[in-house]
Amino acid sequence: MVFPYFTDPALIVKWIGDRAELDPQPGGVFSLDMGEVVAHGAYITVEPPYRVVFSWGIPGSDALPPGGSTVEVVLTPDGDDTMVVLTHRGLPSTHIGNHRAGWEHQLGRLRVAAG
Repeated sequence: MVFPYFTDPALIVKWIGDRAELDPQPGGVFSLDMGEVVAHGAYITVEPPYRVVFSWGIPGSDALPPGGSTVEVVLTPDGDDTMVVLTHRGLPSTHIGNHRAGWEHQLGRLRVAAG
């Protein structure tokens, strides 16, 4: 099951980040320490096992403050596998390329971790 890899601190750090503080309920904390970068936000929607939405931003960033964008993850069963569709909305145009590359890399790591 892939859903817990977005809601369980012990599992999320297996594919993205070094430390996480997660409270997977609407309004609950979403905080992910990824070495030099920390993302802060809050869970908006938690619908196990198919969908999770959380806000995302970087402390100290004027362009992308904590909670300044939204990440939606939709999980669809596909035989023995799960299709993961991640949509990151509200990013400033100067951040789109780096976030796209970052998510593509990390989702590759999720494929291995959740394997």
